[in-house]
Amino acid sequence: MKYRRKPVVIEAVQWDGTAESWNKIMELGLTNWKPGEMGTNTFYIETLEGDHLVREGDYVIKGIKGEFYPCKPDIFKELYEPHIESHYQAN
Repeated sequence: MKYRRKPVVIEAVQWDGTAESWNKIMELGLTNWKPGEMGTNTFYIETLEGDHLVREGDYVIKGIKGEFYPCKPDIFKELYEPHIESHYQAN
């Protein structure tokens, strides 16, 4: 049997090693993180499956239940596209 992923809207920020991207990740609500490999722009985030290393270029995703996990940019671009909110007004 084949399955298709249900459409969900997530929040994500691409980590590019800058203070600006770090601040955006913190605004998502990430609290469980640890410094990464010495001398690199990496850090670990606590996920449901344990700690995962976030490297420059990776996306930090906040899931639908508030969980966090990293995603490689090529995979992210295959799975996600920008979400444009529409506001419908009832007449």
